[in-house]
Amino acid sequence: MLYYLIDHIDRLYHMPGSGLIRYITFRAAAAAVTALVIAFWLGPRIIRRLKEHQIGEAAKTEAPKTHLAKAGTPTMGGLIVLASVIIPTVLWANVGNVYILLILFVTATLGAVGFLDDYLKVVKKKPRGLIGRYKIVGQVFVGIVVGGIIYFFPQWIDADLWKYNTSTTVPFFKSQEIDFGRLYIPMVIFIIVATSNAVNLTDGLDGLAIGIVGIVGLTLAVISYISGNAVLSDYLTIPFLRGNGELAVFCAALSGGALGFLWFNAYPAQVFMGDTGSLALGGAVGALCVLIKKELLLPTLGGVFLAETVSVIIQRLYFKYTKRKYGQGRRVFRMAPLHHHFEMLGWPEPKIVTRFYIVAILLMILSLATFKVR
Repeated sequence: MLYYLIDHIDRLYHMPGSGLIRYITFRAAAAAVTALVIAFWLGPRIIRRLKEHQIGEAAKTEAPKTHLAKAGTPTMGGLIVLASVIIPTVLWANVGNVYILLILFVTATLGAVGFLDDYLKVVKKKPRGLIGRYKIVGQVFVGIVVGGIIYFFPQWIDADLWKYNTSTTVPFFKSQEIDFGRLYIPMVIFIIVATSNAVNLTDGLDGLAIGIVGIVGLTLAVISYISGNAVLSDYLTIPFLRGNGELAVFCAALSGGALGFLWFNAYPAQVFMGDTGSLALGGAVGALCVLIKKELLLPTLGGVFLAETVSVIIQRLYFKYTKRKYGQGRRVFRMAPLHHHFEMLGWPEPKIVTRFYIVAILLMILSLATFKVR
């Protein structure tokens, strides 16, 4: 909303400096700072309120025994992240931009699904929370809306988007695209469901998921800015997506909000974000890759999330296979997801998180390099 207000004032009175509001880079920086301030201001208040209502994490028997000490730590802290992302985006982005409306829809809707799951678990004391298939229904619904609008109504977003609304670029290959055709909507659904759950699986150590989300968000801010810039997109031979640069404002708010939440979530965590934050942020990351036409870059950029998910799939499939064949289930990893495997090897929690950050930063560099190494 500040975007419209300051722009209107500038057009009427030509106030010195007010013209900066038209620059995406300025608004992205402002959104990041605003998100950080909101997180710092809101964090202690929400944590205090969660403690007052005894909304704490239940003991996880499936995690390493060291996690038993974390029982009672306030959860549902994803509310801090959601506020720190959504409010700055509404303030600094052009909310008339359909890209912004779609990403806000994804974040808010999946945040509501995650909130309901957390509420049932920690307030209503239902161990399973929201039944898994109902969470999937919410994620699929979001995917249908996003994929359906891009597939059937590309003109709502950009008059020229119909030329490549069902296609995506191929990393490392110049001027190469894959057209999903009628499989486009199922592909969007798969990406949003997969990334939403992948971040949820990664959220098992203090500061792990939120820190990596911040790194990924920063990378996507750069990519979206390039995609929405006619000169840069032409130079790098990627599709020019008019208005796509506005997503850089959301991505900057995402990074700022992640950094602010990390202040309270770093080891030892004062609060956990729960499904309220992890489902929303994971879905947002997946939706961003869809909206900037970089779906095939997601396995590289989100390599840590992919590894965590694959480790769970391998563990379960191998356990079932060996149980059927030998009568007793065997495991590939000492414990899944992958971060628990390293815990069982005796690695301290902060060391695991730091090393995963290093891997995420290396993957960020590799992802950005794909734009030049083509």
